[in-house]
Amino acid sequence: MSKRNLALIGATIVSIIYGVTFTIAKDVMPLYIDAYGFILLRVGGSVVLFWLIWLFMPKEKIALNDFPRIIAAAFFGVAFNMLTFFKGLSLTSPISAAVIMVSTPMIVLTLSAIIMKERMQKRMVFGIILGLIGTAFLILYGKSIGSATNAGLGNFLVLVNAISYGFYLIIVKKLMDKYNAFTFVKWIYLFGFIMVLPFGWSQFQAVEWNIVPINICWKIGFVVIFSTFLTYLLNLLSMKELKPTTVAVFIYLQPLFATIFAISLGKDELSLVKIGSAVLIFVGVYLVTQKKK
Repeated sequence: MSKRNLALIGATIVSIIYGVTFTIAKDVMPLYIDAYGFILLRVGGSVVLFWLIWLFMPKEKIALNDFPRIIAAAFFGVAFNMLTFFKGLSLTSPISAAVIMVSTPMIVLTLSAIIMKERMQKRMVFGIILGLIGTAFLILYGKSIGSATNAGLGNFLVLVNAISYGFYLIIVKKLMDKYNAFTFVKWIYLFGFIMVLPFGWSQFQAVEWNIVPINICWKIGFVVIFSTFLTYLLNLLSMKELKPTTVAVFIYLQPLFATIFAISLGKDELSLVKIGSAVLIFVGVYLVTQKKK
């Protein structure tokens, strides 16, 4: 199997994990731990894991002039995007937030064209539009808008999060071309942990661990190990072979896998609209991920 195909499989696994994370994390927040406290726990746990695994990896020295880029990646890829997303989600409805989040591939495509001078091929643009239409149908059909305390501000913050993640994918690409992922990702999360510490410390301290059930602890562990540590690692490894635009388009698969997970638990049912949406999403991903002959 080629390295590119392995990278595509890795990106798909990331989408599957993110797809089931919403259902799992919903059982944890905000009943047992608030959003910012959960972010601190996620980032802190990942810091420990990345530094431990680095001990068994080949050692590389990072040039001092690359640390500003690492700090920028920590800001856009860990601290700023996580904080704005969770805050935005608390102010708007989940459906509105999900609709805005699928704009990430378009944002990355635009930023890549501006910053990296990457050509916007018609096939890729068409694939992104197809994926956007399919995802919009999937997350909107049969759902209600729900309550929102400040939808305007919340939607704006979720959009800021999507733009922030787009910047991260582009910033980290140059680091991937120069270093092994394990060399710098531990620094990204360490700096990210320092950035989120002032926001999440009080909420983390407020957690009453003596009343947290064992099954909730397992779900917290899943979010820290799989939804944070493993997904970021797989995304970085995928970017060794794929463009930021290609990695970003896999966000379209997340609501699809979230729906499949919900159906398997008996919380949703299959319909023609969902099947049609799935077809549009997969065709869109196929068009974007195919290499130009």
